[in-house]
Amino acid sequence: MKTFQEFNLICEAIYDTDKPSDVPLEVGKIGKTRKKTAPEKRRVKAVGGGKTAPAKDYKPRKDIGKQRQAATRVQQPEKKRGTASLSPREQQKKAALERRAAKSGGKSNKKELEKKATALLSKRAKKKVDPNYKPQKASGLTNKERRQIRRQGSKLVRHLQKGIDKPASVYKPKEV
Repeated sequence: MKTFQEFNLICEAIYDTDKPSDVPLEVGKIGKTRKKTAPEKRRVKAVGGGKTAPAKDYKPRKDIGKQRQAATRVQQPEKKRGTASLSPREQQKKAALERRAAKSGGKSNKKELEKKATALLSKRAKKKVDPNYKPQKASGLTNKERRQIRRQGSKLVRHLQKGIDKPASVYKPKEV
């Protein structure tokens, strides 16, 4: 059996508070930093000569470590709870009014028209993407290189239209 002092020494060895933790914490961040290494990054930029390199890191947000009020993050209710649902009788009355309005040629008051307009505007049409769509691969060329190639191509077209014969080496863009 161990004495209290021996037990205390063992506990100090296990729970040494002077040791730095494995993961340095940043202000306002919980857990380890989750930055990706250069090979893990997917965002790339054109370096030139058909090559790409990982893009720069995003800057850390300015509000790190500051508490934000719930009012700025969460939409606050405009009406009392339970006002959205109508009683069965009110639902019937509303449906009957809508039917009458539709029969009479859609003449309804300004408020109803405004409500319909806001409902139409609030519903955003989602564009459907073709399931076979594959994004274009990055060429690795810089803007300057792409511009050179485009200009040489238009030069070739002009010469063909005018009937000027020149060797293909004339139309090769110069290396930057």
